[in-house]
Amino acid sequence: MTRQNYSSAFSINAFLSKGDDQPKEEEAAALKTDGLPKNHFTDTDLLAEWNLLLKQLQKKDTLAFNAVKVFKVMKSGENQITVLFPSDSAKAEFDKVSREFFNHFKTKVHNFSIEVVYQRDTENLKIEVMTKRKIFEKFAEKNPLLKDLDDLMRFDLT
Repeated sequence: MTRQNYSSAFSINAFLSKGDDQPKEEEAAALKTDGLPKNHFTDTDLLAEWNLLLKQLQKKDTLAFNAVKVFKVMKSGENQITVLFPSDSAKAEFDKVSREFFNHFKTKVHNFSIEVVYQRDTENLKIEVMTKRKIFEKFAEKNPLLKDLDDLMRFDLT
């Protein structure tokens, strides 16, 4: 009994050979934005939309809001936005809402050639837990008389 070479519709070899012919995602994105508008936008526009996103996330998805609220977004070039993120898990939460945010922003400012650059930034994005003692110490730096008052009254700031 001889067996014929049979290729099913779900052949792995067929999929791999077909995948090589398709243009890469970056090249396809570059082709799509050639004829679209590239209007100027400011850092203020970006921050206004970012704050709007944070307000919406706070109401809609608190998990994503808590992960994303420490991100910093800034305009780093004429058509470039830099996103500073603290951890990979926070970035994974941001990835869920980033496509919708950037599509909305591109439409709002009429600039469809915006590139997004992600950078890890753990130094500046740590959230410091503010205890009553730390708050008092910050105020005492601004007004030294508070330190004298603390010495006199022995405040319980625990």
